[in-house]
Amino acid sequence: MVASYPSDLTSLPGAPLTSMEGLKTKRKQTLLSLLDALQELSKDDDLDVSGCHLLAAAEQPSFEADRDVPTTDEHLQKVGAEVFNKFERRIINLDRELRNFSNAARQLGSSVGILSSSFHLRKRLAQILHLFRENAADLFPRKVQRREQETVMNSAVRPRRKAKVPPHTTSPSVMDDIDAEDFPDQLESLSHEMVNFLDCLNEFPEFTDEAVNAAIISLEGDLRYWASCLKTYEGQFKYPAVQRYLHDLTGEMGEHLDSITSSLSVFIEIGVPTIRFAQKHAAANLLNLSTVATFFSAVTATTMQFSFDQTDTNLANSVNGFWFTSLVFSIGAAVNSLLGLTWKQAMYRSPGHRVPWWVLIWIKRSPLVFLVLSVACFSIGLVLFTYSSGQHKVTSTVTTVFSAFSCFGLTAVSFWFASEKWIFNRHKGQKWLADVLSESRVRMHSVPGVAWCIQEPRNFARKVAYWSRRHWHEFSDQCSRVLRIVKGGFGLRRAPDLESPRSENDELKSPMSPSFSPELSRFHNGEMVLSPIAERPPSTVDGADDHTVLSDSGGTVISSSPTAGSPNQYRLKNLVRSVMMINRTTSGPSAFSLPSGPKRQRTMSSEAGKSGKMAETPAMMKGSRLAVLIPKLKRMEATQEFAPHQALVRHLQFSPDGKLFATSSWDRTSVIFRVGDPCVAHRVLAHPQGFVGQVAWSPNGNTLLTKLNRGMKVWTADGVCKRTIDRKHNVQSIAWLPGGEAFLSVEGSYVTKLLLQTLDQYHLERMVLHDVAVTNDRQRMLCVGTLTASSDGLQPRKCRAEKQILVYNMEKNEIENRVPVLHDVRDITLAKDGHVALVSYENKAPPQLWKLETIKDTIRLSLRHTYMPKVPVDFAGPSYFGGKNDQLVFCAGKGGDIFIWDRESAALLHHIRPQALGGGDLTCIAWNHAADHFMFATGSHDGAVRIWTNHTSENNSLSELPSRAQSTNAAPTPRTGSPSLFDVDYRTDSPAAAAESREGSGQADFFSRDRDRSVTFYEPS
Repeated sequence: MVASYPSDLTSLPGAPLTSMEGLKTKRKQTLLSLLDALQELSKDDDLDVSGCHLLAAAEQPSFEADRDVPTTDEHLQKVGAEVFNKFERRIINLDRELRNFSNAARQLGSSVGILSSSFHLRKRLAQILHLFRENAADLFPRKVQRREQETVMNSAVRPRRKAKVPPHTTSPSVMDDIDAEDFPDQLESLSHEMVNFLDCLNEFPEFTDEAVNAAIISLEGDLRYWASCLKTYEGQFKYPAVQRYLHDLTGEMGEHLDSITSSLSVFIEIGVPTIRFAQKHAAANLLNLSTVATFFSAVTATTMQFSFDQTDTNLANSVNGFWFTSLVFSIGAAVNSLLGLTWKQAMYRSPGHRVPWWVLIWIKRSPLVFLVLSVACFSIGLVLFTYSSGQHKVTSTVTTVFSAFSCFGLTAVSFWFASEKWIFNRHKGQKWLADVLSESRVRMHSVPGVAWCIQEPRNFARKVAYWSRRHWHEFSDQCSRVLRIVKGGFGLRRAPDLESPRSENDELKSPMSPSFSPELSRFHNGEMVLSPIAERPPSTVDGADDHTVLSDSGGTVISSSPTAGSPNQYRLKNLVRSVMMINRTTSGPSAFSLPSGPKRQRTMSSEAGKSGKMAETPAMMKGSRLAVLIPKLKRMEATQEFAPHQALVRHLQFSPDGKLFATSSWDRTSVIFRVGDPCVAHRVLAHPQGFVGQVAWSPNGNTLLTKLNRGMKVWTADGVCKRTIDRKHNVQSIAWLPGGEAFLSVEGSYVTKLLLQTLDQYHLERMVLHDVAVTNDRQRMLCVGTLTASSDGLQPRKCRAEKQILVYNMEKNEIENRVPVLHDVRDITLAKDGHVALVSYENKAPPQLWKLETIKDTIRLSLRHTYMPKVPVDFAGPSYFGGKNDQLVFCAGKGGDIFIWDRESAALLHHIRPQALGGGDLTCIAWNHAADHFMFATGSHDGAVRIWTNHTSENNSLSELPSRAQSTNAAPTPRTGSPSLFDVDYRTDSPAAAAESREGSGQADFFSRDRDRSVTFYEPS
């Protein structure tokens, strides 16, 4: 067969291989070529993520795809897949606990309800998992695979054929055709299934677990809240922004599922055995009751043999009537006990609250009541039988008395049981029957007549008892004296050294007098002589006891030790030993002191050495704009540092022309600086009303806004306060309109347009806004805020409230588009071109870039990039655009880190470590867009401000400085170039006073702000 193919290798002249070896070699070469091609393709895909977009022009933003495609970054793919896999494991763990609970609950009575509810809950969880898997597969297609609906809970198990198995043991499958638009309905259905499961669980009165109740109620409230919020995004569940929000919900929901899983596991271990024991105990009681009733029926039937034929007299007929009635009640008690036992052990019985009251009373109460009635009727019949049969009077009397006593006790105990139940239901378990009886007795004693009738007999009885005890003691004393006299007369008195005589005073001893033992005291010649008192000194330091005994009688020293000495010598010896031990203890090293070793100092390696990928990036991007940007960013260093504030710097911003920049602080001041080398403090703006939270330059740079808690101040560039605007509500943020004709004040759910007066106001219902930004056409504003309640008025139980990014049309006064986010969003900034917006979050959430797409005269937001740091970090303040044409994105971390990314590719270009700051945590950051070179400023907790630049070798004074961002042992930047505040005008609220201060001159009034700085006030002449 091989020879028939002329193209085979064996047909070639001089082929050294056989036909089979040639085929194997050819296939091997083909496979190797395919593997090489696949490897090249994978490399091209990786390069496309990090470098394809980087080759675009920096002047005009370029997006490869205008639509908001799912993220293709490998890191985000991996992190997103891990989040979903964790959520999947949580659902599978809960499903396993529900299955275990169903198996354990089958042994309980009335378990059909809990079995059915647990199976429906497992089925609903499978549907929820299927929807979230489809959502994750759309977001992370390379890491999350789609599955068939039948195997969504366990992919390793094949779907079985039809088999007769209990419904609760089968694995739930998704048979319904559901898609992403069913998310709100599925979440709401899951909340209903949770409530149904909890109701069935609480139908077991024998055990109640508050942990399970709290966990399920918390999840049920949050599910309803999520379902209500998601109804707003109907038709948008395929949008990647909504899909990412749904993916973020898996973390919130997973915490609830873990809580329910752990609580359910404890319930299986403790609750189910407790319920089983209680049910077995109740069944045993019914069984015992049935046994007693059966035995008593036999006794009654046997006794009736003596009287059933006596029907001559009415007394005999009464006996037969009571005994026949007793027999009926005893048989009814036995039968009802067996009926209740069968009903309690039935798996398919209805819960107690779903059964009519008369059925419950008949099953639960009738056996005991019937048995009591049977005993009472038998006792009455027995008494009557003693008289009807002509028994002796003694027999009749004894039988009557004991029967009456027995019936009285039975009636009293039954009444006590009934009273306990009534008191418990009336007082909700807060009082017992004994407490109620005590209160009744107290109220009865408060009645004057009743109190006299009770107290007087008691007082009389006490007097009689006291008189009786006193006369009895007197009689006993007389008898004792007579006996002692009689004994003395016959010579029965003991020797003085063996027994001491007792006097009349010795009869009554004080309770506080000590008891004397024969060893310590004895009588001699009628006087009591004390025995020698032995003084035992404490043990020595080395543990040996000294046995020296000091005798008070003769003053002699009795010592049982080999080396006996005087007491003074012994005490001196112990004192010397104690001093030696104290000196020995204090002279040595402390047991609690820690060895002081050299402190570990953090060093900072170069950026290229931290990651091989970052080291290769300039080589891979050689000739591109990143190859030019990265060296510039690596030369960034803190060239100036000064401390204009005494508290943390809350915010700072450069003017549009880059010649000035303003800072705000919690020391109730704001400072305007002139940008230069060095920067010079221009004006200090005082705010006695409160903290200054934000500064905002107008687009023309002539006006500065400073935000207070409930107002803002309008200043000129020279530091003259033109106007103070007070507001009734807290001001969250302020923002200028692009033309500078007015500014916006964010106050709760309202956004107010202001200049010198209120121009307009916009209201966003059920929102607490944090920041706004106005588009270049002044028609729309972008808002970020927190949702206070859903459309149905629901609020979250345990989860975080939903946050939204809104596009609000200021002309139509309506919301055009809203995007849900889960993290705490706080700030939003628009790029110069108005095409993209940068959203900042609190804590560890990284900033995100959102694109504004125009679709049918409306703006839709789509996520473009998430700027991820190498390690999680707490971000400080908002993130901003930087560089030429906003080509960079930079932000600061609370620990002192500074991150700079490329806007288009989201590649981390530079990371300035905290060591380069020289101490002090960062609070804010700002970029100078008008500077010829890269320049930005940072504010710190200690009130310091640092200016960062990347001056090249053209500036000799700066090029000679070592780069602190790349040095290993970075020292703190010296504050030698601090601008002095001695020549700065301290501006107050009054513009008139500022004008007079410029016109007149007078004597300066100096006061000290701190020990290093002073501010001058000029008083007009």
